[in-house]
Amino acid sequence: MSQVCQLTGKKAIVGHKVSFSNKKTLRRFNPNLIKKTFTVPETGEVITLKISTSALRTVNKKGINACLKEAREKGFIR
Repeated sequence: MSQVCQLTGKKAIVGHKVSFSNKKTLRRFNPNLIKKTFTVPETGEVITLKISTSALRTVNKKGINACLKEAREKGFIR
């Protein structure tokens, strides 16, 4: 399964691992993703999303409906 947040679109980026001798090798920085189940209060439907922990804080602040609406507008979810 891909490492992409379904609400914000965050995904893995590539950078360098730097050793003590300053030798650089490529590595991946993965987002901090969790699987979370939400209940949409208006429709009563239960959805499971793979989201980043920063997106979870946004959901707690704005609410699940506003976050789902934004994600649909940006094309992250259908």
